[in-house]
Amino acid sequence: MYGGDEVSAIVIDLGSHTCKAGYAGEDAPKAVFPSVVGSIDQMEVDETENSGSADPKSDSDKTKGKRKLYVGSQALGYRRDHMEVLPPIKDGVVVDWDAVEGIWDHAFRDCLLVDPKEHPMLLAEPSFNSQQQRERTAELMFEKYKVPALFMAKNAVLTSFASGRATSLVVDSGGGSTTVAPVHDGYVLQKAVSSSPIGGEFLTDCLTKSLESKGMTIKPRYSFKRKETRPGEFQVVDVDFPNTTESYKLYSKRIIASDIKECVCRAPDTPYDESSYSNIPMTPYELPDGQTIEIGSDRFKIPDVLFNPSLAQTIPGMESFAEIAPSLRGLPQMVIDSINKCDVDIRRELFSSILLAGGTASMQQLKERLEKDLLEESPQAARVKVLASGNATERRFSVWIGGSILASLGSFQQMWFSKAEYEEHGASYVQRKCP
Repeated sequence: MYGGDEVSAIVIDLGSHTCKAGYAGEDAPKAVFPSVVGSIDQMEVDETENSGSADPKSDSDKTKGKRKLYVGSQALGYRRDHMEVLPPIKDGVVVDWDAVEGIWDHAFRDCLLVDPKEHPMLLAEPSFNSQQQRERTAELMFEKYKVPALFMAKNAVLTSFASGRATSLVVDSGGGSTTVAPVHDGYVLQKAVSSSPIGGEFLTDCLTKSLESKGMTIKPRYSFKRKETRPGEFQVVDVDFPNTTESYKLYSKRIIASDIKECVCRAPDTPYDESSYSNIPMTPYELPDGQTIEIGSDRFKIPDVLFNPSLAQTIPGMESFAEIAPSLRGLPQMVIDSINKCDVDIRRELFSSILLAGGTASMQQLKERLEKDLLEESPQAARVKVLASGNATERRFSVWIGGSILASLGSFQQMWFSKAEYEEHGASYVQRKCP
């Protein structure tokens, strides 16, 4: 048994945009940092410098097979020559295990300051995680970090628990994708899970492209210096770094663009069309380099891509998206398709408890718009209720909060997949222990 007051479990939710980590039983994660890693290939650097003397290692980087990883918002915020920014997770699936190890190391060593040997781990995983992925995770956790016990819970189930329900339809709109998953009595109904690649990062890219087409450029923070000429007056001097990689430029621009998106964007009440939103009042936003840009109809156009994906084709620079656009469905359509794939008996209950989770779902007016669209599309008998917790923190971290609640329940303590069981049955036993 791992319960009791002395040892608290560690809850980690590794999303496609940010990684949330903290102690079970607390109401918010202690550590929240981007889930991308900066990586420098040591081979290239040694050839260019020919000195061979690497700088003294700081805590948050690892040398792994001739490449050095930088994890955490501070390590990434510092511009380094030849540093690539790599996402370890694509479409909810891990593509780079070294980077994931780097992220977990950073969470344990630098953020939470714990020894993973002493704490049971609760990991959140996407609803459509494959058996191979789960076994690999279990193997890493037990073999490398030597955790005493492990449990892997589905994102949708945790969100459902965070709002105190066992049955609900979870609409999780995160950085990399949007997933709609029905949960019944604490289990995800796999056959009805649907997902789309439109998430926060996609919207951020749309916004960047749209602003650039209007002649506004976002300068990343590292590319200029601000000098104070007179008190309160600044002069911006451009600084040139020829060795900066494209992926780092993009990462730095995305940080600024996503802040613009979070500040000014809101979901429109009615489907977006150019004519009715063309004379909308402009909203000013001051960029880090001091220039103020005015954002008009894009405030409503960008979020509406969630409801109507084909809208993204009208944005200059998003042409590459045209091939996959026809196959994508908007949010309301995904919700209805997902509910229709479920058993007839639980459809009413699902319609009346649709939960919003994830960072993108905490956009203003999104809940009202989704409810309105669903009322128009759903059958007459259904009572449509879209629920979202009042504050944005809970909505952004609902998966983590659900994990924190679950891992601190007394009745949950017998559910852990323990190290002894792993040694006896092997990694494949995770399928039996964690449904």
